[in-house]
Amino acid sequence: MDRRSFLRNSALGGAAATTLAAPAIAQGNRTLTMVTTWGRGLAGVHDSAQRVADSITEMTDGQLTVDLKAANELVGAFEVFDAVTSGQADMYHGADYYFTNQHPAYAFFTAVPFGMTAQELANWYYQDGGMELHDELGQVFGLKSFLGGNTGAQSGGWFRNEITGPEDFNGLKFRMPGLGGKALGYLGASVQNLPGAEVYQALASGAIDGTEWIGPWADEKAGFQEITKIYYTAGFHEPGAGLSVAMNREVFESLTPAQQKIVEIAAGEGHQWNLSQFLANNGAALQRLTAGGVTIKEFPDSVWDAFGEASQKVYDENMDDDIFKNVFESMQKSMKSSSGWLTRSEGAYRNQRDRVLG
Repeated sequence: MDRRSFLRNSALGGAAATTLAAPAIAQGNRTLTMVTTWGRGLAGVHDSAQRVADSITEMTDGQLTVDLKAANELVGAFEVFDAVTSGQADMYHGADYYFTNQHPAYAFFTAVPFGMTAQELANWYYQDGGMELHDELGQVFGLKSFLGGNTGAQSGGWFRNEITGPEDFNGLKFRMPGLGGKALGYLGASVQNLPGAEVYQALASGAIDGTEWIGPWADEKAGFQEITKIYYTAGFHEPGAGLSVAMNREVFESLTPAQQKIVEIAAGEGHQWNLSQFLANNGAALQRLTAGGVTIKEFPDSVWDAFGEASQKVYDENMDDDIFKNVFESMQKSMKSSSGWLTRSEGAYRNQRDRVLG
């Protein structure tokens, strides 16, 4: 399907045709406005956006100055896609699975149920065609997109009551974005898609019964342990969540080749830096949470089986879309290839290391 057809059927509508607002230019320097899906100061995710913004500014010696606007400082968290496609802002940093209403294939560039770990995502993106598919999807909406962060594996979430079987999700008000949230809907959950900055208050007030956010470090910073002590540490929905940097394509093409490469490199470096940030902090945070009385849980096999069946329904309902099907098949092929080696090498090594060292 071509760009015109997508725009006609998307939430963008006429906004995409709005005259592009040129970046501020003074004495050969340009200021680019970056909007984000993150509240200012949200652990890890806001850091990732700031890292990319600062890197672009520093590596261009100020020829490009990126002015970061956190969620609600210019537009709302879920309005950044339209802001950039319409030219209201020049670029965004966010989780692309927030934009599945524009196209469901955007979920693959954050995370999908039973999808790729962070390493598998990087393998696919940088070596097996994922970046090219991200770019092709972005072209439909006038964007130039890159991976620009990664949270690593995300937790199953915080619950007021223990989950003993799939039936416990029936009627549960739960915060989970993306295709994972749609899968929970098949289990009878009332799924909420809330920006990160709004989750604590929703959980504290009882507007939601439970939530996933990211992992021990970011969750501790958010304060969810103050509300409930039941924490499931493994989830089906985001095994390695990528974050994205997307620039209005006309703005990107107006940059010099050197500046374009700097944007690409800054995004890639931000991806790796952010992943290590989360992974380096999660272990100690988990220890603090347990010391503070949080009970660590794992979903029983019956729940994992239900997650799998519900996830397959979500995939099946989107397979009539050629772009979605193409991205899904590309991801699956790369994931199986990467996993085959990682399981037999790194996976086997870790098992033996844990056995030997105790």
